[in-house]
Parts: sequence; structure tokens; C-alpha cells
Amino acid sequence: MKKTTFIAALLALAACASGAWAQDPAAGYPNRPIRFVVPYPPGALTDVLARVIGDRLGTALKQPVVVENRAGAGTLIGADLVAKAPADGYTLLMATSTTLGISPAIYSKPQVDPVKDFAAVSMVGAVNFFLVTSPRLGVKTVAELVDLVKKNPGKFNYASSGSGSPHHLFMEVFKKETGIDVQHVPYKGSALAVLDIIAGKPEMMFLDFSVAVPNIQAGKITALGTSAAVQSVLMPNVQPVARSLPGFDWQAWQGVVTTAGTPKAIVAKLNAEMQRFQNTPEFKEQLVKFGMEPWAPNTPEQFAEIVKTDVGRWAGVVKSAGLKVD
Repeated sequence: MKKTTFIAALLALAACASGAWAQDPAAGYPNRPIRFVVPYPPGALTDVLARVIGDRLGTALKQPVVVENRAGAGTLIGADLVAKAPADGYTLLMATSTTLGISPAIYSKPQVDPVKDFAAVSMVGAVNFFLVTSPRLGVKTVAELVDLVKKNPGKFNYASSGSGSPHHLFMEVFKKETGIDVQHVPYKGSALAVLDIIAGKPEMMFLDFSVAVPNIQAGKITALGTSAAVQSVLMPNVQPVARSLPGFDWQAWQGVVTTAGTPKAIVAKLNAEMQRFQNTPEFKEQLVKFGMEPWAPNTPEQFAEIVKTDVGRWAGVVKSAGLKVD
């Protein structure tokens, strides 16, 4: 073969390879470390979950996944960082229903648009909440609680882990749908709130699994129902609130998103690798230990639809509760 012919053949092969590369942006992805932004402080459930996911995802992709905590502004500081990152799949966000549902509705001028600024990768799991009361209240069911409060309007209070938290907004929905009159008492965290629930004042709250279950099992608080309409796999003996209040169905979910505009092939690759370990018994057991309900296998499109639906639902609840931060 003549030298010129040989060179021409090499150039042709290079052109073909270059064309294939251009058609499949995921072919060389990832070739450097991935940044995984957590909009919560170190040690929070979301942070711990992100580190577990980051380790597994890094092993699967053969590149380090570096967790970076960026808390503040109702988790919107971290979200804004990811929204403005290059759309190349090298910056991920450990997103929650607070980040992509509640906070954008509460802030008058949120930095991010939860639908337009992110590309959904995979839903991971959800936290079921328990409607709990002090045993001193003497009620065992949702119906008994509603009846007691209606007979004594303005007498009872409910606790939350803070204004604008799922604990707060779940109860605002419950109030509206049952017509009860109870006043909000915000705390700095559910661990502090439950101590006063045990003491009998405030009398009730929606409490997250990790704090609720040990106290329920110890008989310190009474569980009347779960916030999700489906039976909890973690405490199947507690019935959903929806059994007494049809249509009541609320959970705080967690999932992974990246910057909007990221090539679909890269998003699909991330989703495929996540689904591979999400479906293992070991990972599901880990979620249960965190007090989370594992989510069924889902596509980026299915997760995106959940986000879109939740944005509308939370906006309605926030408006009804009269919450706004300038």
C-alpha cells in the first residue's frame, strides 16, 4: 500500500470514529471526577444517602464521585449551583421534594425553576411520615382525633420541624381537608419537637420515620396513620391516613438530577447505572435502615413527571398556608 493511500485510510477511520463520538456523547463519559452537590449540611439524611449513592455510582462509572455540601436558602443555594453548571453530566444534585417542590414555591424570587433548570435522572426513595399524638390525648384513630379537635376548637396545637418543612405542610393539608382548628408551633428539628409531643404539649404532628419509629415502639407516642396512601413497608401495622381521609397522599422524596440540557445519552447512562444498584437487595435494605421506602425502577421521564406534578401540588399548599419568603 502506498504511503498516501495508507494515510488516507487512517484519516477516513478517524473521521468515522469522530462521527460516532459526536453521535453518542455518552461514549467517553465519564473521563474525569463527577461533582455531587448536596444542598444540606454534612450528617443530614440527604447527605448520608448521597454518599452511599456516590460510592456505588463511582464504582460503576470507574470515576470518583465527589460529594460537596452546599446548604442554605431552603436548599436553593446548592440547587442554583447545579442549575448553572455546564450541561455535561459532571455535576449532579441530590434533590428532594423540598428542593424541587416546597422551596421554589415559598421564595418570592427563587433562583431556580425546578422543571426547566434540571434534567431528572432517577428517583431513589421516599420518606413516609406518621401522624402521631401524645398518649395523654387518649385517641387511637384519625377519626377520634378529628372528632376531639372539632369539639374543642382552638384548644390544640401541632408541632413541626420548622416553617415550610414537610412536617408543617402535611399538617396544613390535613387541617384543610378535615376542617380542624389547630395552631402551628415550629421547632428547630423534629427531634426537639417530639420531646414536647411526648410531654403532651403540643399534642400532635406529622413526624418523619427515623424519629417516629423508636418512640412509637417505646409507647411514648401514638401513631394514628401514615402520610402516604400506600401501606408502609417499614411499619405495615400503621394504616394510611387516606383510609379515613380519601385522597390524602404525601411523602418527602429524594432523587438525583443534573443540569438541564445534559445530553439524553448521558442521562440514560446515569439512570441505567443507578437502576442497576437501586434494584439490589443490599441497597434497598440500606434505604430501609435510613427510614426510607425504596422506589420502584423508574425512567428519567417518569421522575420528571413526578417533579412536575409535585411543583403544582406544593405551590397550592404553600399558597393556602400563606407562606412566603422575600
